[in-house]
Amino acid sequence: MLWCSHAALAQEVVDIEIKAFRFTPATVTVAVGSTVRWTNREKRQYHNVWFEALGEEEPDYLFPEESYERVFPEQGEYPYRCGPHPEMQGVIHVR
Repeated sequence: MLWCSHAALAQEVVDIEIKAFRFTPATVTVAVGSTVRWTNREKRQYHNVWFEALGEEEPDYLFPEESYERVFPEQGEYPYRCGPHPEMQGVIHVR
């Protein structure tokens, strides 16, 4: 029998790829306490991950092969976008 505490399950890391001017997957659902990691897989293009709806200032750019991680400690819906490319959008659902 395998037993895991809620705390152990909440420490998952979910990867989102930035490529071809898209966040893939664009929408994910994670547990409270999970980490989401975005990695820029473009060959030459920079992007960022901006939680503008939370009132945050636009973050620094991610250049090819750079990544950004964020922990989600509370339930909610967290829409985000790429500052330089506003058509690139995604949502993190935290349950």
